[in-house]
Amino acid sequence: MQGIIHLENICKSYYLGKQELPVLKNINLDIFKNEYVALMGPSGSGKSTLMNILGCLDSPSKGRYILNGKDVSGMEDNDLAEVRNKEIGFVFQQFNLLPRLTAAENVALPLIYSGVGKKERIDRAMDVLQKVKLVDRSTHKPNELSGGQCQRVAIARALINNPSIILADEPTGNLDSKTSYEIMDILGKIHADGNTVILVTHEEDISHFAHRVIRLRDGSVETDIINENPVVIEHAAIS
Repeated sequence: MQGIIHLENICKSYYLGKQELPVLKNINLDIFKNEYVALMGPSGSGKSTLMNILGCLDSPSKGRYILNGKDVSGMEDNDLAEVRNKEIGFVFQQFNLLPRLTAAENVALPLIYSGVGKKERIDRAMDVLQKVKLVDRSTHKPNELSGGQCQRVAIARALINNPSIILADEPTGNLDSKTSYEIMDILGKIHADGNTVILVTHEEDISHFAHRVIRLRDGSVETDIINENPVVIEHAAIS
């Protein structure tokens, strides 16, 4: 059975002059609809490169990547950008919010590229801000928000196009423990709502929230283990 993400003999190399530097080596992987996966590995393991390929930010040197039934491994940049906008919602460690825009305007930003009118953009932004319990901060700019609130804005922005996959790259890396758990609670609820969630992290305690943990080492999958007892936060206080 083929997953919503299907990787077949994926290789990625970079070149220093004529010297080939292999980063990913024959990755074979299926991630299925509504899975919650943590992607882990030490520095240099290839997890960031794999994340970039999964997110259609980069293309493999060899192999096939089937995303939701489409072969994206050989697509041109413009086509990849369209796939990214429709299929994948990104959450980054640095939030990547525009400082001059309000929370609602930041959330609505991807809809501009989809040609959605202003009123509908803001209406839809308010709907997803409701999901992350931040409607009361919708008119605030990033410098008026805490780190946790900024990350919740970033999560809302990732949800705005109703993507099939949420790809979260070290989403708690800049946050304290309490705020990290609040963010993981929100990601857990997004998964419960039917999204496929892929979490890239180096933090063991954060990986325990995922239902499956894939570890990379030296460009290959070292282990791929089902987590029988993922952490669930009961009644997390999100303010």
